[in-house]
Amino acid sequence: MPSLEVINQDKQKMSVKLKGIPLQYANALRRICLNGVPVFAIDTVDIIENSSVLADEGIAHRLGMIPLKTDTSRFVERSKCKCQSETGCSNCRVMLVIDSGDTDTTRTISSNELTSEDETVKPTSDKVPIIVMAPGQRLKIEAYARLGRGIEHAKWNSSNISTLVNTDKEDEHVLTVESTGALSPQEIIIGGVEELSLRLNEFKQILTDLKKE
Repeated sequence: MPSLEVINQDKQKMSVKLKGIPLQYANALRRICLNGVPVFAIDTVDIIENSSVLADEGIAHRLGMIPLKTDTSRFVERSKCKCQSETGCSNCRVMLVIDSGDTDTTRTISSNELTSEDETVKPTSDKVPIIVMAPGQRLKIEAYARLGRGIEHAKWNSSNISTLVNTDKEDEHVLTVESTGALSPQEIIIGGVEELSLRLNEFKQILTDLKKE
């Protein structure tokens, strides 16, 4: 009978032993844990003012790569949201802002200056450097984060690593997941199992429909 046993676990990494699970399913779970579990990332950036040396596109790219803490129980992916809006709503997007203000000294703008309208969705670290501002320069932006999956872009990867190692026993494997910090390793694996189950059920339904035809 298939089973899952936790071998070790901390805040960033978790290893589980998968027993009685064929390799193809175990590997599918590994891939989903890497880039198939939705997490938040900044997707759209409105530059209100930027007098720094870095182009608007460069700032937007750096913001997009900052991992954000994610609460999947409160938000939905834009494609599944009832608003059906390109811009999104409070159920599928979160706004974060930076306003550096005026400065007389050279200083680094870091992720701790990203202020979120929702406290549950914020940078996993407040020490990620974004840009160095010289005296007299200013940066003011509005950024919008949404749930996405790593298969669309790496900034939505839920894991830094997701590996699968065979043991000496048949149909027994060890899955190790290291989180980006957006979700806990446990949330990633549980989300991966649920997503794999959903995909398998959808595939079975497709086969059933084909047989009926």
